[in-house]
This record gives sequence, C-alpha cells and structure tokens, in this order.
Amino acid sequence: MFKNLTVYRMASDWAATTAAIEAELDKARFAPCGASQEKSMGWVEPRGIAFAPLVESIGGHLMLKVMTEQKVVPGSVVKRRVDELAEQIEKQTGRKPGKKQQKELKDQAMLELLPMAFTKQSATRVWIAPAERMVVLDCASQGKADEVITMLIQAVEGLALSLVQTEMSPSVAMAHWLGTGEPPYAFLVDNECELKSTDEMKSVVRYTRHNLDTDEVKQHIVSGKMPTKLALTWRERVSFILTESMALKKVAFQDVVFEGSTASAAKTDKNEAFDADVAIFTGEFVELIPELLEALGGEQVIGQGPVDADGVPRPERAMRVADQVVTPSPGAAEASGAGVADSVEPPPWA
Repeated sequence: MFKNLTVYRMASDWAATTAAIEAELDKARFAPCGASQEKSMGWVEPRGIAFAPLVESIGGHLMLKVMTEQKVVPGSVVKRRVDELAEQIEKQTGRKPGKKQQKELKDQAMLELLPMAFTKQSATRVWIAPAERMVVLDCASQGKADEVITMLIQAVEGLALSLVQTEMSPSVAMAHWLGTGEPPYAFLVDNECELKSTDEMKSVVRYTRHNLDTDEVKQHIVSGKMPTKLALTWRERVSFILTESMALKKVAFQDVVFEGSTASAAKTDKNEAFDADVAIFTGEFVELIPELLEALGGEQVIGQGPVDADGVPRPERAMRVADQVVTPSPGAAEASGAGVADSVEPPPWA
C-alpha cells in the first residue's frame, strides 16, 4: 500500500469526526488542470472508486488520498518558442529583448504551450492514526510532503502537525550500527547503504547487495563518511531503507506478514482488498514506528528531552550523541576540515 513513509506528529488536543473531515475535504476535491493551468492538486477517493467517501475509516485509522496533475512542457520546447518570439521582436524593433523582456516571453510561451501539453498524474496516500497521534504520508520527498501537509492543514480545521524529530539523528545512529555491527533490538541491517563524506568533496560510496559488516565499511566511517541511507528489516516482517531525514523508502512486507491472514491478493472484491491492505499495513506500522523512534533515542520535542514513541515525555535515558558517533581519525578530520564529533575517543571497533 505505502511504498514510502514520512511521519508527522499531531497536537494532542486535536479531534474531529470522520464526517467533519469529509465535509472539509470535499471543498478541495480534485479537478483536472484547466487549459492554462500548469498544476492541480485535490482530494480523491482512497479506494479508487468513484463517489466513494474521501475519508475511509478502517479499524480506527483514517485513509485519505491526494491527486496531483501537472502539465509537462519540455524545457527545450519552451526555449525554442522563446527564441522564436525574441527573433520576431528583434526584426520589428531592431534590438534584442533584455532580461526582463526575456522573462515575459518565457511566461508568454508557457501560456501558449500549456493547452497543448500532456498531463501526468500522481497520487499520495495519507494515513491518520488518531490514537497514536500520527499522520503518515506515502512519500519520501520533503518538497512533496510539504505540499500535501499544507493541503491537509488548510482543509482540516484545528489540525497542527510537526515533522517527527528524534533525539539521535538517523545518520549518527546508522554510523553507530554499522561501525559496531550491533543494530538496535528488533532490527537487522540488510545489504544496502549509502555513505557520504562531510567535507567539500561530498564523495559518495554506495553498496548494493553487499555484506556491510566489513572492515571496509567501518573504515569509510572512520575516515569521515556518514550514512545517508541504510537498508533495515524489522522483526523479519518489514524491510525498508532508512534515510538521513528519517524518511522510509522502498517499504516491503515479508511473506510471514501474510501467513494466516486474509491477504488482499486472494480477494476479488476491491472493497475487501482495500480493507485487508489497510489492516495489514496499519497493524505492522503502529508497532514498527514506535520501535524505530526508540532505536533513535526517543522522539525529541522542542524544549523537552526525549519522549516515548506516543509523544509522552520520559526521563532522560537516551545515550548521548557523542557516545554514539563514530569518530574519524585525527588525520582524516584535519584533511576534511570537519569531524563528525568533538570526542577524541577511538571508535569501539578500533
């Protein structure tokens, strides 16, 4: 159902009925782009069935869906039209258009070309878990997430959301897991990761289908490269790639998830298939997300220490970031002009 996850926390005092949310979303229902409109966004039926509700409530979880339509005008086509218009002006006036007029010509070219442009559509699913005070988007791009969250906040009165932040940054945590070979409880490190240097070179090393518990990987971390992506598996049930921004990509369920359940693949009715997919997805991630937040030191709330995965403050017991960071060798730090920690202690595997 969801291939990517970006997690937000909602304010504890927010409450709204499904009917109230439905009424608000209906005001911003999706409509295709007009002749001169470059982009359109709006709410559509999550089930993909015309005239079905815009808000689906299944097991206490709410499912929404945003449709985005954008007209595609290749830059080369726009440039060619701008050049044609500029040539006409030069012939008429004897002078080339200046920068300001060039911009006006580009806008004119876009208006002329948009009615003839092809359109492409993309959908973003939204999961609202009121009991867990979470809103989860099926996207890993922060730009796209910002657009959808803005739409949601504008549509649903009183809804306040903040991107989930953890006490320990994902990059620091991933460096510790790779460096020590000790992933957090309930998680296994898989065979894919990306490491990026913190110096001005921004060099990148990628491993795919490769054992990561090696001296080579550890040496990259010691030399100053920090993980930006790492493949993990949770309880042998769900695999995904964790990013430095704490987005989850390439989410995939293992076969064990479907054992003993009425899997949607066996369904012939679309409604039953949708209900089964939602039940499986929410059932796994209401457990996975809290355990991932705990593995990253707990959720961080501005002005407070770490909090439990449900957002409730707890006593300080997260490990200090400096104790978790893999420290580069002095030579590497001097060469790059920047280290990944102030600590001068050698990494635990040195």
